[in-house]
Amino acid sequence: MESLWHLFLVALGILLLYLGGEALVRSAVALARAWGVAPAVVGLTVVAFGTSSPELAASLAAALAGSPGIALGNVVGSNILNLLLILGLAALLAPLRAQARFLRQEVPFMLLATLLLFPALWTGGGIGRLEGLLFVGLLLGYIGFLYRATEGAEREVEEEFAREFGGRGRAGLGDYGLLLLGLLLLALGARVLTEGAVALARGLGVPELVIGLTLVALGTSLPEVAASLVAALKREPDIALGNIVGSNIFNILGILGLTALVQPLAFPLAEVARDLGVMLLASLLLWPFLYTGGRLGRREGVVFLLLYLLYLGLLARDLGG
Repeated sequence: MESLWHLFLVALGILLLYLGGEALVRSAVALARAWGVAPAVVGLTVVAFGTSSPELAASLAAALAGSPGIALGNVVGSNILNLLLILGLAALLAPLRAQARFLRQEVPFMLLATLLLFPALWTGGGIGRLEGLLFVGLLLGYIGFLYRATEGAEREVEEEFAREFGGRGRAGLGDYGLLLLGLLLLALGARVLTEGAVALARGLGVPELVIGLTLVALGTSLPEVAASLVAALKREPDIALGNIVGSNIFNILGILGLTALVQPLAFPLAEVARDLGVMLLASLLLWPFLYTGGRLGRREGVVFLLLYLLYLGLLARDLGG
């Protein structure tokens, strides 16, 4: 009975995080546009932060609660899930074709961010404030680079934002209220989810890292799941691919960076080496799959899904052993 209560807390936390993230994105976009912020900047900062805000809230709460395994597992598990499960499902729904710029810029930078985790965990046994500062600095530099690269595409981005978020140019009290509500829901959801996940892990004898890699990762990735699958159905491959790759970059550099600045994550590389290896493999596979044919087809989608099932099988085997 106690385990069911903890599972209910996890589900409630996930729901609150999803609602909070959705409210935050909607209100922040409306406010940013009303303040005259360029749509490209809004897309690269506000929306990217908003869709990853559940991961940030959950990781911060877990780190402050003394559960670095959940904080790190949440990010690594979310990135694995994004690449193998979400892109796999999206490719089955509709082949995802990538632009050359996407291959030259976003995917290699995601690989770089992934590789940075290995020396960070190897040298210090965790991610400290120095590494966190480096991660956040790299993310800010990358956002600045992308902003300069998209300056010529303002009209296209403006039209896309008008379709997605509406064309309002004035902010009302409702927008500020929705922003506050989103932040409150995120804070409450993160606390409830972390409390339930930690108690569930300890009650069932499951390592906190595994809970973070699976249950928490899936729950906090709901915005990416919805956005990418809807984009695939609408035949918007750049949105589906960009959402996943951009989220993975932000998860590593932004979430782990900000979390480490607030509360350093002491965690040995040996305990998460396999999971980091799976994340790196998935990132490496994305590049040749896109580069050879410029697309992720249904065949590649099946490969990604099979790899994710294999990964879940490895986690289950460890628990059984």
